[in-house]
Amino acid sequence: MKTRQFDIISIFPRMFESPFGESILKRAQDQGLLNINLHDLREYTLDKHRKTDDYPFGGGVGLIMNVDPIVRAVEAVKEVRPGARSILLSPGGKAFNQKMAWEFSREENLIFVCGRYEGVDERVLNFVDDAISIGDYVMAGGEIPAMVLIEAISRLIPNVVGDESSLLEESFEGNRLEYPQYTRPREFRGLKVPEILFSGHHKKIQDWQLKEALKKTTKIRPDLLHKKVRQND
Repeated sequence: MKTRQFDIISIFPRMFESPFGESILKRAQDQGLLNINLHDLREYTLDKHRKTDDYPFGGGVGLIMNVDPIVRAVEAVKEVRPGARSILLSPGGKAFNQKMAWEFSREENLIFVCGRYEGVDERVLNFVDDAISIGDYVMAGGEIPAMVLIEAISRLIPNVVGDESSLLEESFEGNRLEYPQYTRPREFRGLKVPEILFSGHHKKIQDWQLKEALKKTTKIRPDLLHKKVRQND
C-alpha cells in the first residue's frame, strides 16, 4: 500500500507541528503509513508583502482571502500529486461526518486548504473538489478543522489503529452512539459498574450493549437513527 499523502495549505503552517508530532499520527508517520506536508500559502503570493487577503468588494467587515495564491498553491501541489482531492475547510461547506471520513480514507492524496479572516473569495470553490465544515459554528480559521479531518480520516487507514475491529463499534458506526464503557475501579463514590459486564455471558453482554447504545442515541442524538452513516463496503 502506498503512503497516504496529506498536504495542508495555510498561512500558519507551524500550528500543525505539535498536534501531528504526538500519539497515533506520529506513529503512523514513523511507520510510513501517511505523510503530512505543510505549505505556507504566503510562498505562493507574487507581491513583496506576501499579501494573502484584501477588503471585500461591495463593502463589509473583515478581510477576504485572495483567490490567486490559493489556486496557485493547490495547482502546485497537484503537479506533484496528480489526481489529489482538494478540500476547502469552510463553515459554508458540507457537514463532515463518519461516512465522509470513510470515503476520504480511501483517497491516496488529499489537499486541505485552510481559510482565515472573514472567509475566502467565492471563486476558490471553482478550483477545489469539496468544501467541508466541522459544525454549525465559526472558527478563526481552517487549521483546527483540518486537524479534525486528518485525525478522523487517518484512524480509518489500515494499520494506523492497532485493533481495527474496535473501529466498527465506535460512535456513529451503525447509525448510533457507542454503548457506555467502564473500567476499574468497580465502584467509585457509590457509582457501580453494571453487573451484567461481569457475567461472562457474551451474548447477554452484547444485547445489553446494543440496548444501551440505542437508549443513549435516542436520548442524545435521535437524528442519527434516521441516517445512513456507516460506509465501509
